[in-house]
Amino acid sequence: MTSTASSTDLRQGQAPPDDERPSWQRRLRRFGYVPPAGAPAADVRDRLVPPYAQPSPRVWQVLGCPPHLADRITRWSGWGGPLLVTLLAGLLRFWHLGSPRAVIFDETYYAKDAWALVHRGFEVNWDKNANDAVLATHGHLAIPSDAAYVVHPPVGKYVIGLGELIFGFDPFGWRFMTALLGTLSVLLLCRIGRRMFRSTFLGCLAGGLMAVDGLHFVMSRTALLDGVLMFFVVAAFGCLVVDRDRAREKLAAALPVGPDGVARPDARIADTFRFGWRPWRWGAGVMLGLAFGTKWNGLYILAAFCLMAVLWDVGARKVAGARHPYEAVLKYDTGFAFLATVPVAIAVYVASWIGWILSPTDGTGGYFRNWAATDGRGGSWTFLPDWLRSLWHYEHEVYNFHVHLSSPHTYQSNPWSWIVLGRPVSFFYESPGPGSAGCPIGTTDKCAREVLALGTPMLWWAGCAAILYVLWRWAFRRDWRAGAIACGVAAGYLPWFMYQERTIFLFYAVVFVPFLCLAVAMLAGAIIGPPGSTDTRRAIGATAAGVLVLLITWNFIYFWPLYTGEAIPIDSWRGRMWLDTWV
Repeated sequence: MTSTASSTDLRQGQAPPDDERPSWQRRLRRFGYVPPAGAPAADVRDRLVPPYAQPSPRVWQVLGCPPHLADRITRWSGWGGPLLVTLLAGLLRFWHLGSPRAVIFDETYYAKDAWALVHRGFEVNWDKNANDAVLATHGHLAIPSDAAYVVHPPVGKYVIGLGELIFGFDPFGWRFMTALLGTLSVLLLCRIGRRMFRSTFLGCLAGGLMAVDGLHFVMSRTALLDGVLMFFVVAAFGCLVVDRDRAREKLAAALPVGPDGVARPDARIADTFRFGWRPWRWGAGVMLGLAFGTKWNGLYILAAFCLMAVLWDVGARKVAGARHPYEAVLKYDTGFAFLATVPVAIAVYVASWIGWILSPTDGTGGYFRNWAATDGRGGSWTFLPDWLRSLWHYEHEVYNFHVHLSSPHTYQSNPWSWIVLGRPVSFFYESPGPGSAGCPIGTTDKCAREVLALGTPMLWWAGCAAILYVLWRWAFRRDWRAGAIACGVAAGYLPWFMYQERTIFLFYAVVFVPFLCLAVAMLAGAIIGPPGSTDTRRAIGATAAGVLVLLITWNFIYFWPLYTGEAIPIDSWRGRMWLDTWV
């Protein structure tokens, strides 16, 4: 009899030998714990791929829903719920998307750079009065030919430019794609949360919270790069979560099943299993390349997500019974994981510069495009193509710019203050008088119109507690979901602490807003109570979680005028300045 057969061929009801018990049981034996002899063996497949939670039959009974209809609703809710949440998010984000009809904050760079990129393949220097000319002529003006030095990669600007090609060179056109990606990111988060928590309700809650976050909302309605970066980060994370499930399904299917129909850990299989083709991991590589090609801080997210994915593989092999999980992952998984992410991401990044690469090299092309043939002649790297040497020089200059950027700005902030919304950024402000720009005629004083990049305060302040909860859950319960959420927050947040003297802004935090919403949803699930809780416990928990969600929703509605540039009396505006640093 082979070792595989001897390790799984157990008679019905017989307790497994010590070396096959879960690790926590083996550790507890040191303190005198002995599991019951007749305890049913756990199926390791349920640990590798946990089933989705099903609504309690009592819920349908209370609602008076017949069983056949309840089954149909349950089947369709996996997509129906997320789509309804996404529809709400889309209606909010596309409502009066072209207002304010102005070039707000850094749209002055990215809207025009995007228009030049999709027409010339590289950014150009615009006249100082170009913003007024764009609005006055509805974008019908000549594009300059003089190349401009820009410090962000082109992917995000190509995305913005796609909306301009479809809808024109005006505020609606350059905001369209960020609104679309912001809406789709809500759908992605609903589905990601559902897969992580094995709960349609908690998945939709996470997406719903992001739909009513003020920072995500404002960034979805503004032609800046950070909202585009956020979308690609969420998409990459989603690809890795799906890949995790698919890999564990393959591993679970490979484990031998005993006569009792229960699969148990098997060291030989867990230590030697090959996962094979993993298309979702390659998809994550593409998304991370697009993130890196939007803003350079995508590199930190690439590194964090790659490490997280490797640790997930280690965890899967441990659950399946591997005696040397780290060695197995190093031998069978790490090389393919690296190839599917890092080289793919770099290739996507380089490909995103194709417009600049194909531009003329006679001095009329992209900035620094002719560097290798002029200032860069000679040296030890002349065997490389000129376009690659010129691109490398460009990247080196951009790196120096980012590292040494210290130009003071009114709305710059230290990352320590971001999580509590210490210093939001005003994208647009004007003070119309009564009867103008939406200011009510009967107003005794002037009005205020502002677009403030401010997260929904109740959500973010609850998020502070939620982050502490997921850190506790990860450290003491080894909950992979908490670890994944913490990784997403850390990858989008912690790198900025290395540049505290640099000019940085709170709206950079939109990259980790999805993970903040996942954390709050996870906390809400804990408040509601685990399966099997008493009706009283569930009722109290559901009431508390419901109150929290209602407060967050009310808070978003209350700050709506500050997110959309709606004219309100100046006293109402002052009433919404909860902290002195918001002014």
